[in-house]
Amino acid sequence: MIRLAVFDCDGTLVDSQANICVACERAFQQAGLVPPPRAEIRRIVGLSLVEAMQVLLPQADDALHRSLAADYKAAFHAMRASGELADEPLFDGIADVLQTLADDGWVLGVATGKSDRGLAHILAAHGITDRFVTLQTADRHPSKPDPAMLFAAIAEAGATAATTAMIGDTSFDMAMARAARVRAVGVAWGYHAVHELSDAGADVVATAVPELLHMVTRP
Repeated sequence: MIRLAVFDCDGTLVDSQANICVACERAFQQAGLVPPPRAEIRRIVGLSLVEAMQVLLPQADDALHRSLAADYKAAFHAMRASGELADEPLFDGIADVLQTLADDGWVLGVATGKSDRGLAHILAAHGITDRFVTLQTADRHPSKPDPAMLFAAIAEAGATAATTAMIGDTSFDMAMARAARVRAVGVAWGYHAVHELSDAGADVVATAVPELLHMVTRP
């Protein structure tokens, strides 16, 4: 039996909100628009870029949403090239959770609204690329909460929905988990409140990293 633990990235594995907010602000400024408050930006973390822009600017048309998404990517790449990116640390204790799960025979994966390039960069920066057997990104799948990322992760790992857990910090992650019929494990150190995770279908919510291991592995 293959047990699979699939993690969201931003807000679950790493604290990346500073760079996301700056890149989004620059995208809006590039379009001559007033950027939304950072509290609103943080709430769309986890969605694919076009879908995120649709939430932030619902009155705009599809062309502007796609333009803003492209400008966001350009801003992020420019920040990386110029050395402007702020640190994106792993949340305290996450590395130990990954190690313990791997030692216990769990297969690990990531399902994220990031691009392939963005995910590869952050995993390599923390030296954890080899921890993960399956990496699913917005480059190849519809945005969360569509379950396509989880279906692909399960197939690639050779697992089943019954032996898979999805770990994430947003209602998008929990709704995706429910749609894929996998265990939905919320974490409270990210960008959505505990009650939002529960309302979206979380089976359990870890309020601190030390609780996470038990919540993933318990029957």
